[in-house]
Amino acid sequence: MASNWLSQSIVTFFLLSIWGFHHVHCQDNIFTVSQFGAIPDAQTDNKQAFLNAWKNACATDGGTISIPTGNYLISDAEFLGPCIGQTNFVLNGILNAPIVPTPKLDYWVMFRNVDSLSISGTGTLNGNGDSYWKSKQSTIITSLKLQRVNNVTVSDINSMDSKKFHLVVHNCNGVTITNIRATAHAESPNTDGIHLATSNDIRIYDSNFATGDDCISIGDGVTNMNVSGVNCGPGHGISIGSLGLYPGEKEVRSIRVTNCNLTNTDNGLRIKTFGASPPGLVSDVHFEDIMVNNVLNPIIIDQHYCPSGKCAGGESRVSIKDVSFINVRGTSGTPVGVKFDCSKSLPCKAIELTGVSLTFKGNSTTAFCSSAHVKFLGSANQIPSSC
Repeated sequence: MASNWLSQSIVTFFLLSIWGFHHVHCQDNIFTVSQFGAIPDAQTDNKQAFLNAWKNACATDGGTISIPTGNYLISDAEFLGPCIGQTNFVLNGILNAPIVPTPKLDYWVMFRNVDSLSISGTGTLNGNGDSYWKSKQSTIITSLKLQRVNNVTVSDINSMDSKKFHLVVHNCNGVTITNIRATAHAESPNTDGIHLATSNDIRIYDSNFATGDDCISIGDGVTNMNVSGVNCGPGHGISIGSLGLYPGEKEVRSIRVTNCNLTNTDNGLRIKTFGASPPGLVSDVHFEDIMVNNVLNPIIIDQHYCPSGKCAGGESRVSIKDVSFINVRGTSGTPVGVKFDCSKSLPCKAIELTGVSLTFKGNSTTAFCSSAHVKFLGSANQIPSSC
């Protein structure tokens, strides 16, 4: 009996030791910002505490930096890689940006040079943008910037009152953004929900944007992008561009936007390029199953884009081809539901509309087409049915 008891005790001790080691090991992967001195009083600058927690998480395979509930002030912070392995940034509290930003920086919170990153949680990035908008500052400050980040997911977080852009994705590959919410006053300037450039393999799903500018803006060099389940409004819609401002801009290709809703936006589905521009290319773009409600320009290609009114003039040399609009339905805020104002020197090619139904105050809308090769396919009941 004593021998059996001893054997059982040894086995039990061994199993508890394994469990205990595993438990401690898992806990050791979680670095809570309060452990590094962060104070959630909305007054103390917790930048260094956050950076120290990140440094430890980044140096641990599967490391997690945890921000619990509470109000944390944090000045500009760059979370820099490379990291040992998968790194997790779990935000359940509220991060507050300083009222006055750091001069000459274009970001508030940035992740750079990181592979395998997860940003998640139910927390909020509060950009404190109100006074910045009123001061008419021109620097584009982004609340959350991803630069040279690969295999990243951003999920469930909220962004409010960004000083300019809410989220920027630049030079990234393999980006999945789901169930995020970005809000700012309708009159706030340049508060794009998500701006993307020079990035590949992008997925944006089931998210809500109510901002003062584009809900999603797609810059040069964006390829293989899927957007689905997005609610947009107020704002300027879902836009490709503006393109053609700088020499050497990379092509935009293989963009899919499906099952989205746009309400009370200035534009709906838009491609915009500057009038006088260097060469560029937009191709293989498809919009499908889109609902619009009181959208001023539901479907628009504008190759004479000139927001300042001081453009040099001339024609765009950005080629736009192979673009389709399928089952875009709802109400326009103007009598012109479809507008294709393309370059005279480089007309838009292979533009197709199928199952489009857009009305204005109960009446049919019209289509305006200039320098565009457009086909209205499918039912003769399509509204509008021709240019």
